[in-house]
Amino acid sequence: MHFPTSYRTVPNEIVQYKAIVDLIKHFGWSWVGILASDNESGLQVSQYLHRELSKEKSCVAFLELIPYRDILDEKRRTRIVQSLRDPSINVFIVYGDREYMLTLQIILYMFPIPGKVWIISTQWDVSAGFDYFFLNFFPFNGSLALSMRDNHIPGFQDFILGLNPDMYPNDIFLPYIWFEFFYCNIEIHPNDTMRCTGNERVENSSVPEFYKIFSPYSYSVYTAVFAVAHALHNMYLHKGITREDYMKNINFTNGAGENVHFDENGDISTGFDIISWICCLFYELPIKLCVILPVYIVKQIPMSRCSEICAPGFRKSARQGALSCCYDCIPCPDGEIANMDSCTKCPEDQWHNAKRNMCVHKVVTYLSYGEPLGMSLAFISFLLFLLSGFILALFIKKKDTPIVKANNRDLSFILLLSLKMCFLCSLIFIGHPLRVTCILRQTVFGISFSVSVSSILAKTVTVVIAFKAVKPGSRLRKFLGNKFSNSVVLFCSLLQIVICVTWLGTSPPFPRYNMEDEVGKIVAECNEGSLLGFYIVLGYLGFLAFVSFLIAFLARNLPDAFNEAKYITFSMLVFCSVWISFIPAYLSSKGKYVVAVEIFAILASSSGLLFCIFIPKCYVILRKPETSTKSL
Repeated sequence: MHFPTSYRTVPNEIVQYKAIVDLIKHFGWSWVGILASDNESGLQVSQYLHRELSKEKSCVAFLELIPYRDILDEKRRTRIVQSLRDPSINVFIVYGDREYMLTLQIILYMFPIPGKVWIISTQWDVSAGFDYFFLNFFPFNGSLALSMRDNHIPGFQDFILGLNPDMYPNDIFLPYIWFEFFYCNIEIHPNDTMRCTGNERVENSSVPEFYKIFSPYSYSVYTAVFAVAHALHNMYLHKGITREDYMKNINFTNGAGENVHFDENGDISTGFDIISWICCLFYELPIKLCVILPVYIVKQIPMSRCSEICAPGFRKSARQGALSCCYDCIPCPDGEIANMDSCTKCPEDQWHNAKRNMCVHKVVTYLSYGEPLGMSLAFISFLLFLLSGFILALFIKKKDTPIVKANNRDLSFILLLSLKMCFLCSLIFIGHPLRVTCILRQTVFGISFSVSVSSILAKTVTVVIAFKAVKPGSRLRKFLGNKFSNSVVLFCSLLQIVICVTWLGTSPPFPRYNMEDEVGKIVAECNEGSLLGFYIVLGYLGFLAFVSFLIAFLARNLPDAFNEAKYITFSMLVFCSVWISFIPAYLSSKGKYVVAVEIFAILASSSGLLFCIFIPKCYVILRKPETSTKSL
């Protein structure tokens, strides 16, 4: 405390300025103007407000010091008017007594500026209610004014109603007050035509206004008197302790029901009333409901900002050479949220929501049976599986017909069984990836296809060598039994099995969550472990298919009624075309569509083998059974 024996029953001025800052903060005003008296007090208050507003991220749009009862030059007056008319500045803090603000009042009379909010300090305490306020306050109609807190003092209004100058002849204030309300002089003056008659009564005047003359200050005096009385009483009861200690430690409830005590700085724990001035009427301001503007009341709080609040997903970008309240709003990059001041990147497993104001967990996606794409692929796969099963059953039933026996029916059965496995293995690719399914996907696919292509290779080799062994009893003809074709299938398939086992033993596929490929989503997928192993499996299948295609192409014109070389050539052409197209499509796809591309390649290539090789035979068996003879 600067003055340890000084105690106040009126609020500290610093509290008033903090109240103004809190009021501005409450309504979200960040762009305000300050009009203060051109003296040391006005300058200090302006600096304090500037500093405190900066702490609350508000800015002073302009500061104008008003001289004492001076008419401004035209240039300065024009500058003030332009600042007051700025549509972005709708709130002004006015500090200074009425003598200093006379110039401002004149400007506002000359250049009316409606639609502004004026925040007035206690130096213009409108609760005093004198007549001159009607004239001087008219430009500030709709102002928000801070007034020292008023409270009901028991018996005080009755005292005012019974007030009479004759009762207090030595009171120097009553003559002035009587003149203000009754327009007459109590004191006797020569040639005085406005002498009071003595019949003037307070109850005949505007009692509320009369009462307000005394109320704010009288309540503070009332509190001060009671504080001293309590301190003296306690000091009398406990002799030997200084008066200052008793003043410091008083704590009582006054007649108005308010607790009274002083803090460590000697200030009383009180505050200010916020009232709104409309013409000459007084209204208490419900601070949470509305702000009173000139002539009418609006429930929408007026804005006073240099820049609009950034929309969700945008952050502030400071304008070069401008105050912090003036900024541009720029969008945050994807995957980041904005708190208006800056953008914050969401964690790796999270993404911004639609409003871009909070991070939410990413949606985990994969090719499932529940979505149209997964459902369609599964349906086609199952349909082709049934079709291949039907053809296998038909071939078993017609196994003794020449068309079935012509090209090694055992190889045909093996090929059909392997194609059934190819159609079924595509179902492993659908659904949430697990460690087991990731391993089975590529191995079952690779081995099933190697059996299929090996069977076709064995068929083509058998056809070519068969025409070289036309003589009965030749060694080559004996060599071309079932053992040879089965050995080709077994040997070629075993090589693929060795490749798969090596792949699984060194770097097997495993499930993982891919957070990079799809924006805002987590893709549950199988990582191939070793891309080299995956491409070796495909490369080996491609090698078998190319050899089969080459041999079948060479044997396409060999004379035989049931020569399959032409059909095998075409089927291998389809097979190779599908898998050659698969590689760029696989590399360019992302997320669950990688799986869809691979399933499509499996189904398309398997269907090519099934339709090109077996459908023509089924047509002959079912539609033209009479042509299925050896003579043909």
